Amino acid sequence: MDRTHAIQQAAEDIRNARHTVALTGAGISAESGIPPFRGKGGVWERIDPMEFATIDAFLKNPAKVWQVLFLEMKQVLDRAHPNAAHEGLARLEQSGHLRTVITQNVDGLHQAAGNTDVIEFHGNFAWQRCQTCGQTQPSRELELAAMPPRCPCGGLWRPACVLFGELIPTTPLQRSQAITAACDVMLVIGTSAVVEPAASLPALARAAGAKIIEINPEPTPLTRRTSHYLIQGKAGEIVSRIADQCAG
Repeated sequence: MDRTHAIQQAAEDIRNARHTVALTGAGISAESGIPPFRGKGGVWERIDPMEFATIDAFLKNPAKVWQVLFLEMKQVLDRAHPNAAHEGLARLEQSGHLRTVITQNVDGLHQAAGNTDVIEFHGNFAWQRCQTCGQTQPSRELELAAMPPRCPCGGLWRPACVLFGELIPTTPLQRSQAITAACDVMLVIGTSAVVEPAASLPALARAAGAKIIEINPEPTPLTRRTSHYLIQGKAGEIVSRIADQCAG
């Protein structure tokens, strides 16, 4: 199936669906200038996650973790804006064709684009949370005059995302599984879905009778074993064209 035909098929499948969800990964945010954590060119090629991205490392030396990892992430995300793929998913929601976005990303760009029902497995770096009192504030507003930054209560500010060594919250995990089991179309965008908990969701959706539409630059293990078809290319162009056809 060529790309134009595949995009037309995806739009038709979504228009005919009762309940469409999207599962997104790092690839959807690449066009916003956000590097992935894993894989070629990823953050973990330069920074050892076991040294700088665990809860134990943060509590042992928060200033070091802030200076090496958190500050760089904050600077990248402060400059980032939703791209055409994020905006296309928001338009699909606004036209009534998309129910929920389930994301592995921590950049908050789905919400910035306008999606209102976003399940974040790993939390959100767009917000900071006090390790002591739990107070939150937008990352863009965080005062960085001192390292590590501290809450008025004296506690440490940290990204409101899951660090290695912390458990993924039960509520988003259970809700994503329930929504996946109930959907009849799943868009898998910018992820090969090989890392849990996302890895099991496309297979769960397919076993429940859903059609799995994959959008990725290259084939993935998901292409061979789970997806009904792959639309190969940049997510921004593809999702935007699908949203255009669903709105028309």
